[in-house]
Amino acid sequence: MGLTSGIRLGPYEILSPLGAGGMGEVYRARDSRLNRDVAIKILPEHLSQSRELRERFECEARAISQLSHPHICVLHDIGEHDGVLECLEGETLGERLRKGPLPPDQVLKYGAQIADALDKAHRRGVVHRDLKPDNMMLTKSGIKVLDFGLAKPLATPAKVSSSIAATMTHGPLTAEGMVVGTFQYMAPEQLEGKEADARSDVFALGCVLYEMSTGKRAFDGKSTASVVAAIMGTEPAPVSTIAPLTPPALEWAIRKCLNKDTEERWQSAGDLASELRWIAEGGSRAGVAVPARGWSRNALLRRAALVLALVAGGALGFFLTPSPPQPLMRVALNLPSGNSLVAGSSAVLSPDGKQVVMNLADSQGRPKFWIRRLASNGAQPLEGTEGAVLPLWSPDSRFIAFFAVDGKLRKIPAGGGPSEAICDIPWQIYGGSWSPTGVIVVSTGRRGLVRVPASGGSPTLIPVSDKDAADYRRPSFLPDGKHFLVTANDGSGIFVVSLDTGAVQLVVPNENSGANYVDPGYLLYLRGDNLVAQPFDAKKLRTTGPAQNVAESVFAGDVSFSATASGLLLYQRAFQSQLTWLDKDGNKVSTVGSPGFISIPFISPDGKRAMAPVLDPRQGKFKLWLYDLNQDTASPFTFGDSSDTYPAWSPDGKRIAYASNRKGQEDIYVKSVGGDSSEEALLTTPGDKEPDRWSSDGRYLLFDLFAKETHGSEVWAIPLFGERKPFRVMQSPGNGSWGMFSPDNKWIAYSSDESGRAEIYVIPFPGSGAKRQISTVGGVTPFWPTPKELFYITPDFRVMSTELQIDGSNLVVGKSRQLFGGRAFGSSVGIFPTPDGKRWLVAFPVEEPNASPLVLTTNWTAALAH
Repeated sequence: MGLTSGIRLGPYEILSPLGAGGMGEVYRARDSRLNRDVAIKILPEHLSQSRELRERFECEARAISQLSHPHICVLHDIGEHDGVLECLEGETLGERLRKGPLPPDQVLKYGAQIADALDKAHRRGVVHRDLKPDNMMLTKSGIKVLDFGLAKPLATPAKVSSSIAATMTHGPLTAEGMVVGTFQYMAPEQLEGKEADARSDVFALGCVLYEMSTGKRAFDGKSTASVVAAIMGTEPAPVSTIAPLTPPALEWAIRKCLNKDTEERWQSAGDLASELRWIAEGGSRAGVAVPARGWSRNALLRRAALVLALVAGGALGFFLTPSPPQPLMRVALNLPSGNSLVAGSSAVLSPDGKQVVMNLADSQGRPKFWIRRLASNGAQPLEGTEGAVLPLWSPDSRFIAFFAVDGKLRKIPAGGGPSEAICDIPWQIYGGSWSPTGVIVVSTGRRGLVRVPASGGSPTLIPVSDKDAADYRRPSFLPDGKHFLVTANDGSGIFVVSLDTGAVQLVVPNENSGANYVDPGYLLYLRGDNLVAQPFDAKKLRTTGPAQNVAESVFAGDVSFSATASGLLLYQRAFQSQLTWLDKDGNKVSTVGSPGFISIPFISPDGKRAMAPVLDPRQGKFKLWLYDLNQDTASPFTFGDSSDTYPAWSPDGKRIAYASNRKGQEDIYVKSVGGDSSEEALLTTPGDKEPDRWSSDGRYLLFDLFAKETHGSEVWAIPLFGERKPFRVMQSPGNGSWGMFSPDNKWIAYSSDESGRAEIYVIPFPGSGAKRQISTVGGVTPFWPTPKELFYITPDFRVMSTELQIDGSNLVVGKSRQLFGGRAFGSSVGIFPTPDGKRWLVAFPVEEPNASPLVLTTNWTAALAH
């Protein structure tokens, strides 16, 4: 029978009920002695009749009273049938989650606090056994773990008080043999009736973290039996498939909590708390050693401290000693002060493992190569590489080839000096490799693979045998210098190509990552955001075993990892971007939504919404997300297994045209925004197609067509009336892309590389007429917000504006000026102006003070043993 208001229990006056559970009823009461509100938990009548159970209640209450921790609800007093706890103001985590998931920063914050509280309990010899959102209270001072009513003492630990040790002779406060806890959060060993220990609480916390991140239970069902079956025999859906903006490292930490094998879980809540704090701080800090996952942190503290001291002292040469073998260690590689890694680029180890070349942007956003010698603590700029991309080491580590802003392939001594032109490369580049035999192979995308002597000469096309899949990218030579690896851009796999004959051989099917061969016989490539190693016979040109994980949370870029035969591995950590508003001068104003793997945001015609592709790092595929720029909210717009990119808004803002590769090639689909979300397959003709812009009257849609016959791209238009027969609008022989209508729909701006470098051109629409060149220093992604002004981006990341005067069929090109550039944009992933051209929405990498995105790993093959 419940207690009513006004009843007194000693010095406590009952005020109101707070809740009830299987192990007790809870009331708000007033402590007349200390003039404070408290919570009183009353032992249920059916349990209070048992002397043994009363004794256990009292013993366990005494055990909990020893747990003084800021995130454990304080026990003030105990009586014969009750316990007096602090009265907390707030809502339970369960109540909060019924409104939806928490943002990642709160998941990390509260998760670390809960893990800290559990670690304190476990060290005192107490297992909670009933962790769940309803047993946690959100307060102004953080989260509080409640209700140790089902807590069970562990085997007697060293240095515990006699009062706690005395409780070890009794069982838990439950009937003998009863399964204790709430089914959805119970570990497999609890369901089997086995002894629960600290790792059982870790499993339950993993369930809670999963629910905090996704808003859904990790294990659920229509009945107790189905829930138990799910826990015992299935894995929950990956967090990133439900909450794509979840940091990959957090998802990995949750998965480790939920391992069904206790030995494979976090072995202590303290280790989990440390990991969550590490993720919240942005991952490994510059110069801090990070032990490989799966190793005990405590066991490696002394080694990690040694590495930290060596790195701080500039003694990375410690790693280069071939004997004795070094442990698997990961160390963040410092960047020169005031510099940041250029977006879409990375750093590459020299073949001898002694140097790293990095593509960095200074505080003004000006990119340049830097050389870091691993035996020293400093890095030096490589003059003459301003604006260069895709560094390629020579096999002897003496030279670096690169693609310069003048449209040439050049090489420069690694120690500095003047660069030397190798050949003209007036095309878009998709990777290259320098062979041991002195040949450089370059991918030009759909134009094909070309070869050129490293000593200089003219590039010649390699006639690959597979004509239907000519878009091979990211070449990487094998040791014989006669074969090289490539990846097919359609995702069909990783191939080996013969340099002499062009014969193509599939070696790893259904992968879409560049691959590198490294001794002692592995292919390294990305699978989602995991870097994997697969045994490979470089003579027989075939794999000899399954792929195994080497590193997680790796940036899914073309040049995000490299390795050497000496056992060094360098990779770039996956980074998230934050949508950010810039004013007309490029100054940051505010942010939009939460960070994620966000690409270019496309703003709606009314300026109130944006659509952006967001990468799912586990799948390695993009999905479109809709952002409400006024409400600061985001929601998924496309679903399924395809990659969906390049959204284009209809002029009324009611429909989106976008590219999807759900049938292999990229086709164009149109989907309603809101309402019934109906969808139409607009264009499925042969060739990859990517939407550009809609005309303001809604009658035409511009798109880029990538034809296998020409191995190039062209700007086309499709009428959205009549027979809808597409037609070509470009008037140039080069690659064209990024078509954009003028506000009156009488002109089209686009980017073309017909001159040997991408520039902006304008032509009349429809029909023929004189073509005007707008840019003179390179240009892509034109924007035409007003009749008198055209925006575009230069190769060195400057946002330019060109004045235009239009009089009927006559267009006069005026002065050009820089709006802004440098770091305000140079490190961004994508940028888009508002319809009036007065603000810009940018996807900026999330800045982490003092953090390096580069991780250097020693003895990387040791990761395969874990």
